[in-house]
Formats: sequence, C-alpha cells, structure tokens
Amino acid sequence: MSASEDQTIAIPAAPEATHTTLRATVPALEARLYQPVALLDHGFVRVIDYMGDDHAIVQAARVSYGRGTKKVSEDTGLIRYLMRHRHTTPFEMCDIKFHVKLPIFVARQWIRHRMASVNEYSARYSVMDREFYIPEPAQLAGQSKLNRQGRDAILEGEDAARVLALLRSDAEQTYDNYEWMLNEGSADKPADPERMGLARELARMNLTLNTYTQWYWKTNLHSLFHFLSLRADPHAQYEIRVYAEAMLDIVAAWVPVAHQAFLDYRMGAVTFSGPMLAVLRRMLSGETIAQADSGLSVREWREMMASLEIAPS
Repeated sequence: MSASEDQTIAIPAAPEATHTTLRATVPALEARLYQPVALLDHGFVRVIDYMGDDHAIVQAARVSYGRGTKKVSEDTGLIRYLMRHRHTTPFEMCDIKFHVKLPIFVARQWIRHRMASVNEYSARYSVMDREFYIPEPAQLAGQSKLNRQGRDAILEGEDAARVLALLRSDAEQTYDNYEWMLNEGSADKPADPERMGLARELARMNLTLNTYTQWYWKTNLHSLFHFLSLRADPHAQYEIRVYAEAMLDIVAAWVPVAHQAFLDYRMGAVTFSGPMLAVLRRMLSGETIAQADSGLSVREWREMMASLEIAPS
C-alpha cells in the first residue's frame, strides 16, 4: 500500500485521541478503527466511524411493541427473522463510514450504488498522486464470449507482457503530460517561470482510469448489505470484489449476528421465480423435465439448474 505523507501521519495518529461516550461501542470494530486494509497495489479501505450494533437493530425492531425480550438467543432469532423476511428498516439504524483508496474505474462502477454519502478527493483543488493500478498477471484475462461483463482465459506470454507494458507506459506518459500542463513543479521538476500552467480542473481529464482516487463513503447497514450482495459475489469484477470482501470482514466484526444472517439468507441463498418453483415441485414429485417443456427460458433454466447443482439437460 502506498499513502501520501499526510495519510501516513493521520493513520497512526487518529487512535491516540480517545473519548468517553454513552453510545454503544463494539470492541472488535474499535480495534480496527483507522487501520487500513491494503488492497490491490496501492489501494486500501479503513473504517473512520460507525454508529449502532446488533442490539440497535433489535431495539429498532421492537420499538413498536414495548420492551419485548432481553435474551441473546431471542435477539439472534429476531435479527435472522428480519433478514429472512426482508424487513430492512431496522438495519438502517446502523451507519458506517469508510475511507477508501481505489482506481478511478472501480470508483465509477462503485458510485452506481446510489445509497451513500460520498465525498471524493478533488482534482480541481489538489494534484493527483502518481499512482496507478497495474493488474497482477493472474488478472489479465481475455473477454468472455458468453458474458459481455465477464472474463475468459488468462493471457500469457508476449500478449500478457505487452498489455502490462502498455498499461504502465500509457499511465506514466499521461501523468507526465498532466504534470507538464499543470506546470506546478516538484522537488525534482521545478516549474517553468516562463509558462502559465493549465487549470487543474482541465488538466485532470488527461489521466487514465487506472489512476488512484480516494473518498469517504458513508452508508447504513441495509444499503451496505445490498452493495455487498452484488460486489462480494463471485461474479463481480475482481477489482471491486476485493474491496467488498474486505468490507464484509469488517461487518463481521461490527455486527456479527446480522453478518451471519446476511451470509445465510443472502449470500448463501438463491431466489426462485414462481415458474421456477413450479418446475421444482414437478421435479420433487418425480417428473422428469427438460428445458423445452419447463416453461422457462434457456437462461432461466440454466440458472435454476446451476443453483441446484444439476447438470442441465
């Protein structure tokens, strides 16, 4: 992981400031506050702040009918019931704020989840760092012929070497041009006093999408679970999936009961449509069914067979 001097100072210094609070705290998450989890080649994710815990979910769910029960086992059962039946509002009572450093192309995919408060590093006001995401050779895959959003076999040999060289050289070249257009100078490259630099808000458009950016990303637990259900899925793009997997591990420390319910009823579960369920009932009754007489499309049939781990006929 690479971090600017300001970030390097801020990361270890933050935990030194402690405060007494009457709010619920989670010791397992307190121990992780401000600690960066290194991801990709220069990225990271770390927790900046949070509010609520498993009990906050239970408290919100029970507010409509008084004190309710106090047993841990009953709290667990209630959270699992809420997750199982998609009663999502109680999960919105927990909030968390992350500091994330990520490549721009990952950020543009991430920002499509329109359920968070986001404040991103501004290249209008500051100069972007010379940091680029260069994939590991194992991530250099060809385009899938079956899935427009997927990858196929790994590139090897001269093709892989050429791709890596192009990614590095293009990023370095555009950043050199970015620095020249800014003409702001650095310790090893003084500014040219005879030339006016281009405005930062214009010069930034020349940078490649593998340049790293940063943001603060704050959301509630329900919205976070939705994000993780899509981005921690094995079919998600690798570069965003590694962030989602790290965040899922953080959620396990923060709200362990809700986390387990999420794994059981979202990540480890599948949803059948009405027609799929009808086919399943026919199969359980002993009927032999092929896609042609199932009433399902080819794609829906394949998805159903895959979820049941049955070889499609």
